[in-house]
Amino acid sequence: MSTSLQLDIGNSGAKWRCVQAGQVLARGRFLPSDQESLNHFYESAPEPDAILISSVAGRAAEADLIALLAQRWQVEPWFARSQGQTGGLVNSYSDPSRMGVDRWLAMLGAWRRAGERLCVVDAGSALTIDLVNAGGHHEGGYIIPGPHLMERALLLDTDRVRFYESVTYQLLPGVSNAESVRHCVALAQVGALALALDRAGAAPRLFVCGGGGEQLMRLLDRGGELVADLVFEGLETMAALHGPPGEP
Repeated sequence: MSTSLQLDIGNSGAKWRCVQAGQVLARGRFLPSDQESLNHFYESAPEPDAILISSVAGRAAEADLIALLAQRWQVEPWFARSQGQTGGLVNSYSDPSRMGVDRWLAMLGAWRRAGERLCVVDAGSALTIDLVNAGGHHEGGYIIPGPHLMERALLLDTDRVRFYESVTYQLLPGVSNAESVRHCVALAQVGALALALDRAGAAPRLFVCGGGGEQLMRLLDRGGELVADLVFEGLETMAALHGPPGEP
């Protein structure tokens, strides 16, 4: 019975899970630049028969990752790449390779689940919103700075907006610098998604993933499905169609 080690390498860190016969055996996170978290990953992940990777890192970072994995396991990893068409899902980009593979895989995972008009939201370092029609054609999408990037951009050149309080993201008007910044960031994120959904016409089925997904859904208050492993599900689907023999 084969064991698949699946990695989702993002801009700010990496998630992984091990799957055997459709069951998740273990999962976790690591930072490629942090040896302690890497050691924990090596110790926690079961011996894999195949390694499947979704990565938005550059090719140099991917080469470093391959070398790191080779130190621990003698398995050549397979990298998913955005395609013009995968399993009935059709890319709208004239150059599909320019689309972040995590977006493509999240859409693929949602399309495999639903097979109807849908909207996929990934709330990570960036907030991405993608629409897919009932025929599986990508209608287009949006890429918006995530909360931390928005906040960092605002504070970069504004000395008098500094704050040190711990404030949660809410939609009420703020009565301090901390609240005004954090609440406005939340308003921008939720407002962008709400407007995208309103302009989409007939309400698409909503799928949400990413570290900020639960908070975003709570603030949006329009329902939807939170699927934390949506990128992994798309990764499995693509590997079954185009990956190494026997996967998954």
